[in-house]
Amino acid sequence: MQIYQLDEIINLINHSQPVCGILAESGCFIKIENYLPIICASIHSGKQLPQSLKQVCTLNESERYLGGSPLCDELIDAQPITLICLDSLFEYDLNQPKALCTRYQTSANTPLWRNKLTNKQVKSAQLKHSYFFQVYDLLLRKLESLYKHIIVFDIRSSQTVAGNDMPTFIIDSSQLNLNRWASVVDKLKYNLGQITIPNVKTLCSIQTQSLKANFLATHTNTEFERTLIIPIEISRLYMDESGTHHYPLVIDALKLGLKNSLSGTSAYLQRVTSANKKLTKADMLGSSIDPYVLTLDTQLYRLSQKFSTLKYINPKNLVSEKKRFLSAPSRFKPKFTYLQLTLDANEFKRQLYRLDIHKISDPAVKRLYSDIINNLSSQVDLLTSVATDRFLHHSLGYYGKPDSDAINNAQFLLYAKPLPEPEERLLSASDAAELMSTQAKAWGMNSNVSLSASLLAKAMIKSSPTQLVVNLNANFSASEVQRLIAHELGVHMATSLNSKSQGLKILRLGLPGTTQTQEGLAILAELASGHMAHSRLNMLACRVLAVNSMIKEQDFYQTYSYLVDELSMENDAAFTTTARVYRGGGFTKDHLYLSGFLQMLSLSNQRDLTNLFVGKTSHQYLDLIDELVTRQWIKPAKYTPCLQQQAPTESAQKLNYLIESLRT
Repeated sequence: MQIYQLDEIINLINHSQPVCGILAESGCFIKIENYLPIICASIHSGKQLPQSLKQVCTLNESERYLGGSPLCDELIDAQPITLICLDSLFEYDLNQPKALCTRYQTSANTPLWRNKLTNKQVKSAQLKHSYFFQVYDLLLRKLESLYKHIIVFDIRSSQTVAGNDMPTFIIDSSQLNLNRWASVVDKLKYNLGQITIPNVKTLCSIQTQSLKANFLATHTNTEFERTLIIPIEISRLYMDESGTHHYPLVIDALKLGLKNSLSGTSAYLQRVTSANKKLTKADMLGSSIDPYVLTLDTQLYRLSQKFSTLKYINPKNLVSEKKRFLSAPSRFKPKFTYLQLTLDANEFKRQLYRLDIHKISDPAVKRLYSDIINNLSSQVDLLTSVATDRFLHHSLGYYGKPDSDAINNAQFLLYAKPLPEPEERLLSASDAAELMSTQAKAWGMNSNVSLSASLLAKAMIKSSPTQLVVNLNANFSASEVQRLIAHELGVHMATSLNSKSQGLKILRLGLPGTTQTQEGLAILAELASGHMAHSRLNMLACRVLAVNSMIKEQDFYQTYSYLVDELSMENDAAFTTTARVYRGGGFTKDHLYLSGFLQMLSLSNQRDLTNLFVGKTSHQYLDLIDELVTRQWIKPAKYTPCLQQQAPTESAQKLNYLIESLRT
């Protein structure tokens, strides 16, 4: 932790430079990531006490700790500007004027000190009090020179845990000019009331707490006309009464809730008092990536960068087993073989869970990395069970299974009257690859297009190096080539290339839920290209029903026969679809294509999806991704070619009507 002299702090603030460290002359931690119109203070969470005072204090360490506002400093850690007093309020209380800042009695009105404090001890405490307010005043003057209005949140905790009818949050209105600031205070109350806390009914009230000392508010209101200070008291529902046991889930929920509530209220204040009406809570958060996040991100990427799921799930002997099966489908069951796993699963998990996410200050980012680590652990379970009876169980846990809506949608598409499609001559794999390569160059994508005989799909993106691989054994219609260009290049290649420009390497690995989102976007891109066909949707529907059949029957030939006899698939396509869902021992991923498409289509009608292209993203984190793009933690997507919507043809309009009839 860096230690600053007072004159260093003054110089840094005067020159609008970032600060993160302790003021040497006082037990004050100061963090200034960006000079934004919001300050969060926790002036009663400190525990430090000089040894000379410890020796004469009548309270033990636990009593002193509980007498303050424990953990409130942690709860505001994600804010861009924080002022935290590390010293115990029993040495000097920043909510009292300097002359009265030294306490002499406990809350029980018993003597606080066994011996009378010396003049030196009292003056030392008062000097630390003065240093804090010098920094505080300088910072507010700086911010008031940059913004029309500033907001300060004074965060403290109550002495009790909230009951069913007691507020979780109390906004102290004793020194608030509600005639002037009523709408801002109401906005804060609403925001705090929306915080979700495990097993707690969140209540927020506005109360006048005139008996509580509040010098920080008094001083601010006296000296700074354009600064609104709001004291917030939080119930101690994040720990037990003794302070021995903390509740991590509650703490994380409070940190995330306060991050959103305080930044959202600050943005609201700026919108109603300035000309900028488009400010969001993301604009009130720091734009510098937490250095620890970059360190952990690099460690996670190095550990997981060679991690590949499909490499070990795709059969090595697919071509020979396909020939063998199709020669006599009822007599032969494919016996797929797979690459040996080079990963030491136990060692990988050990290193994975050694990554210390608890040092990440932003609660939403911390939750994201926690989810990624758990997701990678589940992928390991999937890979270590390839070709065993356990594989289907892990696949269901990781990818899920089609629900009743998905099955009904699939059946609706297949039973609907087929929409006519023009007759097109078939192109060879090499001709298709050439067209795809030409389009990639036109979009400025510096990537290779190659041929392979070992693909189950007609084409796919491989990431190391980033290239588009086309199935050598497949033929393609012109429309199909255009769909693959939109799907593979317009989404998968675009997100792969965009991810490589990001400072956060997790966007190369893929976020939890990335399969459904990325495949959904890719099919949405096919629709936007104007080359979507009813037969293509039917193929996605067949995949859903094939997964459902595999789960129920667990018999390769039965699923194959179902696709051929009941769904009228051609033998070759039926084998490929069946092999896709039986590979590894029962791979349920294929049901996500249709549901992902419908989900992305619905979402695209509600909000902008551009930021889903910054890397291997997931729609469940879109709010956070939007925030991190605004905060400049993530660069905007360079490649978004598939977002260019084509004018719908008459046949496309009919297809859209069919799609709109599906359940989302």
